[in-house]
Formats: sequence, C-alpha cells, structure tokens
Amino acid sequence: MKINSMWKQVEIYFLLAKPRIVILVMVTGLSSMVVEGSLLAAPFRFAMVLLGIVLAAGAANAFNQFWDRDIDAVMGRTRSRRPIPAGRIPPRYALYFGTAAAIPALLLLKAAGSTLAAMLGFGAIFFYVVVYTLWLKRRTSLNIVIGGAAGAAGPLIGWAAGAGDLGVVPWLMFLVIFLWTPPHFWALALYTREEYALAGIPMLPVVAGERTTRLHIAAYTAVLLPVTACLGIRADLGWIFFIGTTIMGIHLVRKVILLWVNKDDFAARALFRYSNMYLAAVFVFMLIPK
Repeated sequence: MKINSMWKQVEIYFLLAKPRIVILVMVTGLSSMVVEGSLLAAPFRFAMVLLGIVLAAGAANAFNQFWDRDIDAVMGRTRSRRPIPAGRIPPRYALYFGTAAAIPALLLLKAAGSTLAAMLGFGAIFFYVVVYTLWLKRRTSLNIVIGGAAGAAGPLIGWAAGAGDLGVVPWLMFLVIFLWTPPHFWALALYTREEYALAGIPMLPVVAGERTTRLHIAAYTAVLLPVTACLGIRADLGWIFFIGTTIMGIHLVRKVILLWVNKDDFAARALFRYSNMYLAAVFVFMLIPK
C-alpha cells in the first residue's frame, strides 16, 4: 500500500511538470548542446546542464498550473487530467514543487554551464509564469505569440552553457520554435475553442474567428519552413537534416491545407498532433552525424 501511495505521489508531481512539454524542451536543449559541442568532452557537466533544463521547464509548468487552476477547473481537457483541479493535491503544493525544482535548476545551469545559461533559465521561468501566464494569457489573443518565447529558450540555454555566449545558430533554433508555437497552439484552440470561450481566455479562434486563425496558421507555417532550412545551412547540419526536415515540412503543409479545406475539428486535432512530431523531428535530425 505504501509503495502504491508513493507512486501515486510521483505521478502527481510528474503531471505537474507537464511531461510532454518538458520532453520537447529537453530535446531542443540537448540538440543545441550537441551542435555547439563544447560539453561533449565533459559528459557529467553535459548531463547536469540537461537536468537543469529539465528542472527549469518542470518548475515553470508547475507554477503555471498553480496560477491557472481556475481555468483548468473549467476546461474539460484539463479538469480531470491536472492534479489541482482534480483535487489530488492542494494548490500550494504546486508552488512548493516549482520552487524545489527551480532553485537546483538554476544552480546546476550556473555550476555545470555558465552564468549566462543560469540567467536565461531564470528568464524563461519568469517569462512563462509572469509575462505569459499572469499577464498575456487572459488579456490578448497575442498571448501564445509572445509567450512562445519562453518555450523556445531551451536551445539558448543549452548553447550558452557550453559556449558562454550566443551566436546566430542558437537564435535560429530559438526562432524555429518561436514560429512553430502559435500554429501548434492555435490548432489546439480551434478544436477546444468553446472551452477557451467558457474560461474567458481570448485565444485567436475565440476573438477573431476560425477563418482568421487558419490564415494565421498558414502564414506562420510558410515562414517556419524557410527558417528551418536557413538553420540547416548556417549550422552546416548536413544532407540528412535537409532531407528529413523537407519530408516533415511537406507533410506539415499537407496538414495545414487539409485544415483549410476541411474546416473541421478532426483536421485541427491532426495538425496539433503532427506539429509535435515535426518540432521533435527537426531537432532530432540535428543529432544525426553528417
């Protein structure tokens, strides 16, 4: 019984960290560190920096769930899946967990990486919690456009941990994620628009309509693909990266076209799910030697 209870507690805090988001942040940070290369000769430091990135992402997500607990209790997709609205833990526990993850995250990024990496880690947590969650999310349809900068910080942190500074390549990685974020979440918002409206969140489909949202998704996708190609050229990532990202990009465009043609929740859901695969694939292709 005690073992079962322990695993239930582990599961609760695992869900507080939003594992799917953490995995994407981890993959983008990892790829950045590999491409930069300085920490490959120091595997322990490499692992500690990666752990710092994971903890920072988990901390930001836990703080987000504390402040969004009223919204999560209204929306069907989160009401039973997230620990606080489901009544599995008191809200203050999310603050405890977030703090317990954030402090060692920043210490690890500073000790195993660099001061700049720790500063970027703190900035990502602050931006996601204060700028996005507390300010933008409930006030403007640009919430995910601007707020996406927090989720795009993984490559900057990973690169700065090894190099101690930033150059064009990590900023291009950042830009890929930054451009990917709005169409990804707008696809989600299209098939959950009624829930967002009920919660009073001004997501683009709620305030501007579905046609405008589809148009914005297409526009961001049209910019995302050449930026991804520019990243491959500037970082000299090799032909496997170009072939892989081209194939993934063609399928992404196909999903966007189907969304425009079919105009239904099925197409929006399919785009949302595939876009997760697209971003992960772009950064995994960076790990394949030329």
